Amino acid sequence: MLVMAERFDTVDDYIASFPSEVQAILEDVRSTIKSAVPGSGETIRYQMPCVMLGDRYLVHYAGWAKHIGLYPVPVAGADLEPEIAPLRSDKDTVKLMYDRPLPRDLLSRIAQFIAAKHA
Repeated sequence: MLVMAERFDTVDDYIASFPSEVQAILEDVRSTIKSAVPGSGETIRYQMPCVMLGDRYLVHYAGWAKHIGLYPVPVAGADLEPEIAPLRSDKDTVKLMYDRPLPRDLLSRIAQFIAAKHA
């Protein structure tokens, strides 16, 4: 599917390296997180997009063969974790599968939860 370049200089470069249908999903993830966390920035960290708040990283996201991964997503409280839990593959990893609609509202709440945790 994807042969990763040695180095991505920008999030745009990263997203452009994927097939068009995955690019659209990555852009949707990007805009959903940016809308949920006003004032956030972005960079490339560990050769994947990273959402920043000031000088602190909030969450990374990466495209894979069948999903987009979010890292790290800490365990949330009782009001949010039951919705996140079915999407977890590891303790701090969330998988957003390409064959399912992007859960924009949940993604927004995850980003806001992480931002509040870092505040």
